[in-house]
Amino acid sequence: MSVPEPEPAQAAERASAAAETAPEKADRWDDPRLPWHGKPRAADIVCWVAIVLSGLFYWVLLPLRVSLVGTEPVVAELLNGSTESIISAAAFAKEGDGTLAVVLLAAIPGLMKFDALYWWAGRLWGERFIMALPGSRRVAKHMARVQQAGRKVTWPAVVASSFLPIPRAIISVIAGWAGMRLLTFLILDLIGVVLWAALLAGLGYALGHHAVVAAKTISHYSWWFTIGIVALSVLLALRSQRRQMSAAAAPADQDHG
Repeated sequence: MSVPEPEPAQAAERASAAAETAPEKADRWDDPRLPWHGKPRAADIVCWVAIVLSGLFYWVLLPLRVSLVGTEPVVAELLNGSTESIISAAAFAKEGDGTLAVVLLAAIPGLMKFDALYWWAGRLWGERFIMALPGSRRVAKHMARVQQAGRKVTWPAVVASSFLPIPRAIISVIAGWAGMRLLTFLILDLIGVVLWAALLAGLGYALGHHAVVAAKTISHYSWWFTIGIVALSVLLALRSQRRQMSAAAAPADQDHG
């Protein structure tokens, strides 16, 4: 006749079995390519999907970005806020097609449309997401200094983000990671965007007819320019991936050595 096990012993066995299976479940989500730790929350999934869609938006818009620069530059500004569209729109304004006020106003949503999204990503995932962004190696060694300095660094960086030689998305993520409030970020971002758009608009207005001719030529050969931009982007992406793989393989070789 078997003796039934006490309830505490059965509970201990169940706890032990759960502990053995827990690492397997955790390992499934512990992927260094993902910006979050462990199982994603609803906010993680929403933010990640939005970032992926923003990338798709860029590629889908690419043919229009080139073709509109010489035909409807203000529309191109609203959609993308690209440098060439702002210059072209200001040049068209000098030729009597539009006004500089419209050029500046149209540039604001085009330039800022995804900034708050990347600020949110920085608030959610912090340094882990910063290091996953292209071009982040330039700022990686300054992360500790940025965190210590706080607003003395982050406030001017957000205003100057359009003028810096690094992607604006990185500055937005750093602002969220450093704890900057969303309203403060949007105000500073708006100031920087207006300054940048005013600089480009002034350049386009000074170029005038010459910029209009160049923009119309680009639009006429828009498909060739689009193919060239896509090919260059793919080559740069492959080059960056090879560098990352080489950098990841170097420590492993040293360990084996």
